[in-house]
Amino acid sequence: MISRYQKIERKTGSKLRRRFLVGLMFCGMLMLLGKAISLQVLEKEFLQQQGDMRHIVATDVSAYRGKIFDRNGEPLAISTPVKSVWLNPKKVGDVDSQRIVKLESMLNIPRGKFTKVVKNNPGKHFVYLKRQVTPSVAERVKALDITGVHLSREFKRFYPSGEITGHLLGFTNIDDAGQEGLELAFENLLKGVPGKKRVMRDGKRHIIADIEEIRSPVPGKDLQISIDSRLQYLAYRELKAAIKSHQASSGSLVMLDAKTGEVLAVVNQPGFNPNDRADLQGYRYRNRAMTDVFEPGSTVKPFLIASALDAGYVKDGEVVDTSPGYYRIGRNVVRDFRDYGVLGLSDILKKSSNVAVSKIANKMPAEEMWSFYNRLGMGQSAGIGFPREASGILIDYQDMDSFEQATLSFGYGVNMSVMQLARAYTALADDGVLHSVTLFKREIDQDSRRVFTPKTASNIRAMLEHVVENDGTAHKARVDGYSVAGKTGTVRKIINGRYSKDQYLSLFVGIIPAKDPRLVMAVLVDDPKAGEYYGGAVAGPIFSKVMGRSMRILGIDPSFERDPKRPLVLVAQEHKS
Repeated sequence: MISRYQKIERKTGSKLRRRFLVGLMFCGMLMLLGKAISLQVLEKEFLQQQGDMRHIVATDVSAYRGKIFDRNGEPLAISTPVKSVWLNPKKVGDVDSQRIVKLESMLNIPRGKFTKVVKNNPGKHFVYLKRQVTPSVAERVKALDITGVHLSREFKRFYPSGEITGHLLGFTNIDDAGQEGLELAFENLLKGVPGKKRVMRDGKRHIIADIEEIRSPVPGKDLQISIDSRLQYLAYRELKAAIKSHQASSGSLVMLDAKTGEVLAVVNQPGFNPNDRADLQGYRYRNRAMTDVFEPGSTVKPFLIASALDAGYVKDGEVVDTSPGYYRIGRNVVRDFRDYGVLGLSDILKKSSNVAVSKIANKMPAEEMWSFYNRLGMGQSAGIGFPREASGILIDYQDMDSFEQATLSFGYGVNMSVMQLARAYTALADDGVLHSVTLFKREIDQDSRRVFTPKTASNIRAMLEHVVENDGTAHKARVDGYSVAGKTGTVRKIINGRYSKDQYLSLFVGIIPAKDPRLVMAVLVDDPKAGEYYGGAVAGPIFSKVMGRSMRILGIDPSFERDPKRPLVLVAQEHKS
């Protein structure tokens, strides 16, 4: 039996244990209370800082791409801020299907794409859902408040002139990096340097505060080019209309300042709109005026006569007998359209006689003839700095026989771009001085060089004025009120290595005003199929329409003698048009 003493002892021990446990629990409560006070009062700022740091990240700050302006300050390419929608697949949970449907509808993406992106990228933290959405769409996406869906700032390139300057400017990709044209050529100048900043994100990774700027973004530099938007539009409109009416495959036009070599307009057809990326095919956005080469045909005949005059192989007033309309050189024959008989130098160009220029060419040593052509830039890049700019080919004088020398005199055995052809004519326009060409504004061409004497250049211009007379090959290139010097070319196309019998290149190169040149224009129409194909009938009218209005836009006074019966009314009517 348990004694009374033992019962008392057990009762006392039990009380002590209870008191110990209660004390222990009380001490634990005091420790928790103390820790809470420490966290909430004593260490509050430190802990907040540590918590914030776990939600603070460094992020890129997009930089503005430089703008492109024309010579008068009109914007040709600008970047506008937009938003892109991206996902963090690891954060996307069970989302209300209705909100996903709304999101896909807002973004105009296929039904189910959201789920597909999440499923196909389970381990990624960043996947684009839709690039470059408008600010209004971005706000609606943000309002849906879908976990794992975020917005980031980007820039989208916009071209106010659209198709009119598409070939020249090129375009950027979705990351605003240059891909073609001037956008590619001057990428290092136009692109900016992204900045860095620290931001605070909430639990859904939304940016809720900017903390500090680590590195400021550096915007790209602006670019002002030599193009005149008014002249560019005229050239674009008339070339496009001509390509359509003549059912041609393509066409190119280049307009240069005759005194400085500045490019004032350069257009091609078929065109493309750089604002629409849905149909970016190479054949549409290739700048044919600078990248494609062709045999220039009769447009080089003025250079042959100029070089022969300067070198003394022919003289002013000299005549050439072209009868009976063909010229045998060994086993080969050079032919004219018909028997022109005896021709003076001016009539050689007016009638575009192959026989006459061939006979003159054969008087010259091949090396000397080649040297003149080479000094005009044939076989060399025009050096404008455009991507994939063509150099062309000039046959080596060491490989020339008499027949090849003759064919070179009327534009075969050499190929060049429309830009190179226009540039060569600056040597005739500026009294024998060949200009370099540039896409930037300038007052003086420091790289110009003399290739003909002033007298010879002036004489050739006077001869070329007869080409646009009523009985010349380019009477449709006349511009009312202005003297024009120009030359036509009608060249057989090379198809599969052989000259075609029914496909042609139609060419015209002109200088205006002929008396005091200000502008040079070269026009090429490729394979017109609507009936007419001669350069004077197809390319000449394009020159006339573009230059007639360009003269008035630039404020260049007409060069005609005033006729009291007609001219003043005529000028007023044309000015209004």
